[in-house]
Amino acid sequence: MPALGFGVFQTPPDVTEQAVATALRTGYRLIDTAAAYANEREVGNAIRNSGLPREEVFIETKVWISDYGYEQTLHAFDKSAGKLGVEQIDLLLLHQALPDRFDLTQDAYRALGKLLADGRVRAIGVSNFMPEHLDQLLKHTGVVPAVNQIEVHPYFTQPAVQAADADRGIVTQAWSPIGGITSYRGTGTSTFEDPAITAIAADHGRTPAQVMIRWHLQQGRSAIPKSVRPQRVAENFDVFDFQLTPAELEVLDHLDTGTRRGPEPADITLETFGRDIPEA
Repeated sequence: MPALGFGVFQTPPDVTEQAVATALRTGYRLIDTAAAYANEREVGNAIRNSGLPREEVFIETKVWISDYGYEQTLHAFDKSAGKLGVEQIDLLLLHQALPDRFDLTQDAYRALGKLLADGRVRAIGVSNFMPEHLDQLLKHTGVVPAVNQIEVHPYFTQPAVQAADADRGIVTQAWSPIGGITSYRGTGTSTFEDPAITAIAADHGRTPAQVMIRWHLQQGRSAIPKSVRPQRVAENFDVFDFQLTPAELEVLDHLDTGTRRGPEPADITLETFGRDIPEA
């Protein structure tokens, strides 16, 4: 799996295809989407029309909670694969832990294991799972997720979750890796305007976003920034020819506010977040 990918969360379907096409031309080879984003079909179109061999593009998507359960999750794969236009998905995640119906989560994860054994997916994982959710999952299934995709940016680093992932051999993948969520949710300074980040960026002749992406990569995380602006798409990928110093990495680590900007994982329930995922 490439360490740096391209995300399409909240990218409207009519914009997604062009955004992904731009990302692929730029050099991205990991594309992250989800059934709940309602843009899997457009992601698939862009990949297919790119002219790139299928094996060169790593496709990652997620099963929404409404499709949890063993048979339901097997069918969720069919829906996602059909929209993406592929026979095999490279990485399939459970989108949320759904702690109040973890029996459904366990059944869904067993279905992912079946898909893995059958070769229909290359790897399986989870998203927004806290350490206690990982413990329950491993206790009941025994299969270690390859990836745990969680909110990580300088203002919210989730060190306990990252440590739990590392202890279990799970790759932490950061969503909202450059803190875009801090620009429109919560109060105070956004990461893009933070004085410490902008100072480091100025020292390197880089953008704040490039500094944050470099921070993730140097600390061993996968990151999936998103943008629909070609210049930003290119800038976010141009991060492989400079290094942050240990002192600069430490500065970024110490910006953590402990405040989550995304939904609280414990608050995700079928009653409040359930939605039908259309057929392919």
